[in-house]
Amino acid sequence: MPIREGDTAPNFTLPSQTGQMIEFRQILGEKAIVLYFYPKDDTPGCTTESCAFRDSYTVFQNAGAEVIGISADSPESHSKFATKHQLPFILLSDTGNKVRKLFGVPSTLGVLPGRVTYVIDPQGVVRKIFNSQLNFKGHVEEALKALQGG
Repeated sequence: MPIREGDTAPNFTLPSQTGQMIEFRQILGEKAIVLYFYPKDDTPGCTTESCAFRDSYTVFQNAGAEVIGISADSPESHSKFATKHQLPFILLSDTGNKVRKLFGVPSTLGVLPGRVTYVIDPQGVVRKIFNSQLNFKGHVEEALKALQGG
């Protein structure tokens, strides 16, 4: 069953772009989490989306949220991607797509990994889900609306 609004987000542990293991439950508490799943590092749509999150990162922080990106790319790929585009947030490597499956992120046409953003409150409850393969900047706009009570 896919995760729905009102559900508690599942716990998971994945390596970041620095190789550090990040446990989801350990970063919850003080801040909301904007968790966005994207298909692949350094592709046009994913770069547009990630850079939109980067450009609004201060706004997210001011709204009391942390941004985290997840794809199946390796920590090394994430490190290059984050450095190249000056991404100030954590990118997690879900190489086996286990967390993608845990959240129930759908694929597009059965092959392309889906692009879904979850806004999760500090208690771990999913408050907003935005699913759009092609509305790259919409993920940022919808997440900000949810954080700002819209």
